[in-house]
Amino acid sequence: MSTIHYNIIERLSAAITVSLFVVIGCLRAQPGPIDGSQHGRWFKSISTDKAHYCPLSLVTFNVAFRQQVSEKDLVIVYEHLDSVISEDTISLQNADSTSWAWQAPNIDYYGVMAELYLDSSNTVLDHTTIGIDVSSSWKKFPRYGFLSSYPYMPQESIDSIISVLNRYHINGLQFYDWQYKHNEPLAGTVQNPDSVWKDIGNRPTYLSTVDGYIAAAHRRGMMAMNYNLLYGAYSDAFQDGVNVTWSLFTDPNHQSRSYFPLPPPTWASNLYIMDPGSTDWQNYIYAQERKVFLAIPFDGWHVDQLGDLGPEYDYDGNSVFLPGTFTSFLSNAKSQLNVDLVMNAVGQYGQQQIAQAPVDFLYTEVWPPDTTYADLVNIINQNKTYSGGRLATVLAAYMDDISNGSGFFNTPGILMTDATIFAAGGDHLELGEHMLNSSYFPNSGLQMSDTLQRVLVHYYDFMVGYENLLRDGESGAALPLSASIGSSSIPVTQLPQLGGIWGLIGAKDHMMIVNLINFHRAASIKWRDTGGIQTPPDTLGPISLSFSSNSRVVDVWSASPDFHDGAPVNLPFTQTGTSVSVTVPNLLYWDMIVVQYDSTFTAVRKNPNGPPRSFVLHQNYPNPFNPSTTIQYDVPFNTHVTIAVYNVIGEEVGVLVDRYVTAGSHEVAFNASGLSSGVYICTMKANDEFLTNKMVFVK
Repeated sequence: MSTIHYNIIERLSAAITVSLFVVIGCLRAQPGPIDGSQHGRWFKSISTDKAHYCPLSLVTFNVAFRQQVSEKDLVIVYEHLDSVISEDTISLQNADSTSWAWQAPNIDYYGVMAELYLDSSNTVLDHTTIGIDVSSSWKKFPRYGFLSSYPYMPQESIDSIISVLNRYHINGLQFYDWQYKHNEPLAGTVQNPDSVWKDIGNRPTYLSTVDGYIAAAHRRGMMAMNYNLLYGAYSDAFQDGVNVTWSLFTDPNHQSRSYFPLPPPTWASNLYIMDPGSTDWQNYIYAQERKVFLAIPFDGWHVDQLGDLGPEYDYDGNSVFLPGTFTSFLSNAKSQLNVDLVMNAVGQYGQQQIAQAPVDFLYTEVWPPDTTYADLVNIINQNKTYSGGRLATVLAAYMDDISNGSGFFNTPGILMTDATIFAAGGDHLELGEHMLNSSYFPNSGLQMSDTLQRVLVHYYDFMVGYENLLRDGESGAALPLSASIGSSSIPVTQLPQLGGIWGLIGAKDHMMIVNLINFHRAASIKWRDTGGIQTPPDTLGPISLSFSSNSRVVDVWSASPDFHDGAPVNLPFTQTGTSVSVTVPNLLYWDMIVVQYDSTFTAVRKNPNGPPRSFVLHQNYPNPFNPSTTIQYDVPFNTHVTIAVYNVIGEEVGVLVDRYVTAGSHEVAFNASGLSSGVYICTMKANDEFLTNKMVFVK
């Protein structure tokens, strides 16, 4: 069937397979934003059985189709960043759905994007993707969700909610306001906990529902976090063994106890504030929490606080600086309870002290004055500084913040905020039985539209698939950018600015990560979008993006949750001296551009100090091309070199070089006149090294 030798087919198979599908995506009608118009004609749903996987464990995929599928192939390409790591093909006959298992790589904390293609006689009928988090723990890449209501529920209803959260890859759940009392969270005894009790909002809570949620979460690989304040006590807490001398006071003469008002009849009690630095209070509340963990299989304690309460005094009249108590409280809690710990820094209050404690990641509830998109990024960066880059950040940032509102969340506002948080390396606490719109989690007046639910899945897939670029040790970097669309320039700014493009730049290894967020038609730079005024952006493109580099760029690719289902796409670029120009096809909300460079080379083609140090097959330019393109290659010493071009089914279409080549940098032209549009694979064989690149020919 082919003139290419079998062993070369074997070596090219992964590259050819992914190139076939990447180029089909390029050559078909240009996909628009993720609005259902270009996708989902055959694929109804795609899911995995867990939110994250240990290395070498089996990942079970489930796909449902909108119609019966016969005599077609389901091709699955597993990618890490822009590289293919493996592939599967499943033949389908009379199938409404299908499932299969794939063994995760033996690499911990490793993001994978699986691309799925429904293929019929080498024609792609539909395409979708899903992210896979290969991580032995949720602590490095937390994706935090919540639960807030525990009425009597059948297990199938519980499983349905957890299944939806699993599709967003939520790997930890905050069980908000599940407890009986803050100072006595477990109702009943360890041996015989109550079957039902009322929470602080006088809502009935069923033990069977709490247990059912935890069991369902554990089946999906999610952690279950027991929510409670570090210092809250009911007005009748003295009957439960709490001593008034453990309290905090607003005066130095212990005449006025510090409390948070929650008036009846809606609320069971005001919340009185205890001194978290008191050893007696610590021992008391740890004992109460120990009962919880013995009776209910929670995995950890989500510790809450109320922020800056103003001047506080202990019973003896000593001024108490609350953040100064947080580190010891959490350290002692870890020692006595030995469970996972997370603590809320309300408005960043005490975050620096929390970061020095044995918490699993940093959690910030965002309040004014942190009202802009730039403020969200600043908090994430500040948390990196506090923890020395050790700990991830989750932001509880309440969209719209309407306690009793009704209707739907404004989709552009949600996507702009998530794009900002995810691009900066954080996670957004927003998903539970409903989407959060209030600091009191049970408020559920606003709903997610069907469009928002569908689109948001791509954002979470994107965060998972590219977690090693977004959340894994990248550092901030300065890279001045200029951009133009046609003859019109458009500003690329270091801070969000109406009318421009916001450039969030990171660096890792030999890569620059350029996140572009579209503020060209934005209505506001305020992230909360309280009035739902954020407007849908216009799709910009193609954008000519230019920057300077003293190193030689060897590849540029992009991915976006708004296009191509988040799959990676190679971008054409040119480099002349230190000047680099990249063509970005389109920008809706958020594009991630990855510039890969070889730090051992200068930006000029020739190495002034001698021959190149390694074999390099450079990306052809231009790319895509019509009909001619130039291929550069480097040879570190005199040797025989073969450069050939193959089509996507492995047929050789041309040999460009087959001779003894002297050390140095060389180039050769390829003319595709007479060939069909599509992807072609350029190969270079020299001294037992085998290199490949994808080239796109578009007539």
